[in-house]
Amino acid sequence: MMRKFFVFSLFISLITNLFAGDIVIEGVYQGKNLYVMNPFASSGIGFCVYEVRVNGQVTTDEINSSAFEIDLSVYQFKIGDKVKVEIKHKDNCTPKVLNPEVLKPKSTFKILTMTIENDNTLKWVTTNEAGSLPYIVEQYRWNKWVKVGTVEGKGTPGTHTYSIQVHPHSGMNKFRIKQIDYTKQPHYSQELTYRSKKPPVTFSPKKVENEIKFSRPTLYEIYDYYGNIVKKGFGDKVDVSGLKKGEYFLNYDNQMDTFKKK
Repeated sequence: MMRKFFVFSLFISLITNLFAGDIVIEGVYQGKNLYVMNPFASSGIGFCVYEVRVNGQVTTDEINSSAFEIDLSVYQFKIGDKVKVEIKHKDNCTPKVLNPEVLKPKSTFKILTMTIENDNTLKWVTTNEAGSLPYIVEQYRWNKWVKVGTVEGKGTPGTHTYSIQVHPHSGMNKFRIKQIDYTKQPHYSQELTYRSKKPPVTFSPKKVENEIKFSRPTLYEIYDYYGNIVKKGFGDKVDVSGLKKGEYFLNYDNQMDTFKKK
C-alpha cells in the first residue's frame, strides 16, 4: 500500500512539473523586495506558485498564500548586485509580480568632479550609482544639445571615473551628462563650461562642386532645404559630390551657415 502511494505521489509530481510555468525576472538589487499576487491553482487545490529561487537558491519565504513577499534582504546583496528571480508555478494559472521595476537599474548618480583635460578629454567622477546604465555625453552647439558620445556606467557603489574624447569648438563650450532609466525621464548632471582658445573655423567654397574644406578639423552637420540631415561627422573636409544641386545648411564649429551645391 505504501509503495502504491509513493508511485502515485511521484506520478502527480511529474505531471505537475511537466505542465508548470516559470516566470524569470532579472535585474539589479535596489534595496527593495518583490511582492507577488498568488492565485489558487486551476485544480482548486493549493496556490499557483510552488517554488521561488533567487540566484539559484530556493527561498524560505512563505509562498502558500494569496500574496507573498520575496525577501531579498536576507541574501546580503549590495546595491547594484545582479539578481535573478525564478517563480515556478503550476499550469493554467499565472502569478503576478506587482513591482518588477524595483530590479530595474535606476539613475541615481551624483557628479563629484567634471573637467576638460588638456588633450580634450572630458573626465568625470561619480558616486551613488545603482545599476549599470549608459552615460550619454552632450555638447551645446548650434542652438541645441548634441549627443557626442556614450560611456557605459559601472552601476555599483563607490566612486567611479569615466572619460571620453570630445571636440570643443572655438569660444565658450558647454557639456553635460545624462542617463535615462526605466522611468524614461532623463537625469542630468550639472553643466560644465569650458573656454577654448582655438581660433574660429572657416570653410570654403560657398559654391561647391565636390568638396568642402575647413580651416581645421571640426564637428559638422549638413541639412537639406527640408531640414533632413544628409551628412555629419568630424574632419577638415567633407565630400559632397553625391548631393543634389541646391542650397544646404551647414553647421560647423560654433557657426551656422549655408552653401550652394553646383
